[in-house]
Amino acid sequence: MNRFIPVILIVFVFCGCSNSSRQVKRIPVAKAGLKVLHYEEIPEQTRKAATLADSAAIIQKYINKWAKRELMFQKAEENLSPDLLNEIEEQIQETRQDLVVYEYQRMMILQKMDTVITGGELEKYYADNVNSFNLTSNIVKALFLKLPVETPNIWKFKSLARSNSQKDFQELESLCYQFAEKFDDFNEEWITMDRLSFELKQDISDQENFLKWTTYYETRDSGSVYMIVIYDYRLRGTAAPFEYVREDIKRIIWNNRRIDFIKELENGIYNESIKENSFKIY
Repeated sequence: MNRFIPVILIVFVFCGCSNSSRQVKRIPVAKAGLKVLHYEEIPEQTRKAATLADSAAIIQKYINKWAKRELMFQKAEENLSPDLLNEIEEQIQETRQDLVVYEYQRMMILQKMDTVITGGELEKYYADNVNSFNLTSNIVKALFLKLPVETPNIWKFKSLARSNSQKDFQELESLCYQFAEKFDDFNEEWITMDRLSFELKQDISDQENFLKWTTYYETRDSGSVYMIVIYDYRLRGTAAPFEYVREDIKRIIWNNRRIDFIKELENGIYNESIKENSFKIY
């Protein structure tokens, strides 16, 4: 393939002249078997290298890769049976048809389908299907603190964390920004108990019993003190709270709407074809 390098260099000069005179000409740069590679078929980002020397090397590498793939393809075509080649061609046509149909459906969904899902729809779906949303994990709303063991007045963090006062919480938040290694308030967000256990770096074997009897928990290791306050919890096997599955419900409704839309689209095209007599059964 090295004999093509001078050709590549000539191509650069020729293309520069062609660009100035706005002439378009297919310039062959390599041949593999019966297939010819033209300069304009090389990807633009490959052609536009920083320097002429770099471009020559990069294009030479591209040509070698192209030749190996093309020669392998031609050898495969020569040696595979006609039946197998026909089967491959059928698969290609089927794949093309699937891709074209998919892109058309996607375009029509974006243009025509109602994608607005109201809060009322979400709540109604949840109420109608609440038994379908049983929890597979214990979940909690909680406060999590991680403090260095040398933090001054750790007792104050404990006192503020257990308080129900908004003023105390704001003070706790201010102190945590100064001293805490980690401060997460999950009061508005349900998280799994497994995630909380991971943050604690401690396995809680009997989570159900722990949650039933614990509102505040503290543990420590050689470097840190961990505190959690449990605000609320739901046990596995019980119905998931609406806000915990809200996004799941939104995806379910959207997907159901998409399926119905595609069915209506297919039926509409089918019925229109019958009406216009463009579909016949012989």
